[in-house]
Amino acid sequence: MAQYDLPLEQLRQYLPERREEPDFGEFWRETIQQSLERFEPPIFNEVDVGLKVLRTYDVTFSGYMGQKIKAWFIVPKGTKENLPCVVEFVGYGGGRGFPHDWLIYACANYAHFVMDTRGQGSSWLKGDTPDYESSQGPQYPGFMTRGILDPQTYYYRRVFTDAVMAVESVMHLPYVDAERMAVGGTSQGGGIAIATAALSRKVKALICDVPFLCHFERAVELVDSTPYAEISRYCKIHPDQTETVFRTLSYFDGVNFAARARASALFSVALMDDICPPSTVFAAYNHYAGAKQIEVYPFAGHEGGGSYHIQNKIKFLQEIFSSREV
Repeated sequence: MAQYDLPLEQLRQYLPERREEPDFGEFWRETIQQSLERFEPPIFNEVDVGLKVLRTYDVTFSGYMGQKIKAWFIVPKGTKENLPCVVEFVGYGGGRGFPHDWLIYACANYAHFVMDTRGQGSSWLKGDTPDYESSQGPQYPGFMTRGILDPQTYYYRRVFTDAVMAVESVMHLPYVDAERMAVGGTSQGGGIAIATAALSRKVKALICDVPFLCHFERAVELVDSTPYAEISRYCKIHPDQTETVFRTLSYFDGVNFAARARASALFSVALMDDICPPSTVFAAYNHYAGAKQIEVYPFAGHEGGGSYHIQNKIKFLQEIFSSREV
């Protein structure tokens, strides 16, 4: 696919007005507090999956409203010190998969926590966590319109809270330096990571690759690919609910979270990405309130920088966590 969005020089200046409801902050404070009140320390059991140079743990932790969420926790075998930890979130449709799907950060000498995404994990990587809540009202197939007529019932309220509680839970695991905590992910995982960086002050670094869940209204105007197309197709059938839909989405927009996040951040964007339009990524990046940098891949699609970008992420983490003063 050719480049189709704004020219790069305009993207670097793209700063759209944010749509934010007056009770955005209160909504999220109450949501997180309700789940913190139900928090229980994670249950973790070491498992032998044949990775002889790593220690792997099967984890169950308290997510939204205390609901049990699965995760993998992977650390270098033989480590005797507490390590910086990367809490990673998974792309749309995927679950936590298998431990051998997540080797890079542990091999770079970090603790690595991979959160299962509730209800997902049957499109590519397998998942093990149900979405315990039943949605209210009809939805388009997928997750984007599940409970979309009210922020209280919307699917990503539960997912974003799970992610914040994952950070809380990691602090109760061995081998983790709680003062050196990063969150990261690609696509949906990147969108979840932006929200987590805004909602948890314990996060010191953010790695955000071709993030999804940003600048919804522009995204659905630019692309007709899924997952954003789930929203436009829902609104096609329910045109009378369009305003309600986008009001709900404003509580979950990465642009609004970016304006609140303070962790040092590394973004990436692909200029031929027809899943997450470049302008939606730059909208979040340009509003981001913390120290930030962005890697631009002009000829890449939604795969972003791929293997090439991994070296940038490792270098970024090394720089951020080279000392305990973060």
